[in-house]
Amino acid sequence: MTELFATAFVTLFVIIDPIGIAPIFAALTEKADKAFQRKMAIKGTLIAGIILGFFAIAGKPFLAALGISMDALRIAGGLMLLLIALEMVYQKRDERRQQQAEALDEVFEDISVFPVAIPLLAGPGAMATVMLLMSEVADSVEEQLVVGGALVLVLLINLITFFFAGRMMRALGPDVNAVLTRVLGIILAALAVQFMLDGLKATFI
Repeated sequence: MTELFATAFVTLFVIIDPIGIAPIFAALTEKADKAFQRKMAIKGTLIAGIILGFFAIAGKPFLAALGISMDALRIAGGLMLLLIALEMVYQKRDERRQQQAEALDEVFEDISVFPVAIPLLAGPGAMATVMLLMSEVADSVEEQLVVGGALVLVLLINLITFFFAGRMMRALGPDVNAVLTRVLGIILAALAVQFMLDGLKATFI
């Protein structure tokens, strides 16, 4: 159970990326007061949690209705995670997020649903990851609860980083943030390859 929780936590933490999202959130809310910032942080995280919870619970029946196997999800999800990992290692993910934030900054006042909840928190990668993790423990309710607990913990950490986004970014500095992003990207790449290997093994062996 401990190993499962650690794997689920690390995978979800890297995909949702609270540290990487924090400066985007800080930029989107830098001109707002503390009350508005807290409201956007809580509302955005809550909406993202509901969306990811839905995919965790209903993702498998949804895929079954489309005729998509769990092994296909493992391979496709692993490939998607690998692409995200490469973006992190080569520092492309933060650049893309920053461009999206700047483009939306003057258009949306309530940023909790879009872009905070979707796509920054509950993006395609996070949706695929939570379904992938749940598919690995489909036969055990206890293990599904462990994965759910890892998701809740990551979202709570994300909420805390939103609350202290401005101060946290000033304390860490761009160099430390860049190093953390690359290290987490390498870890995610290894996990992505493992997901694909598991899917291929189950399909052809």
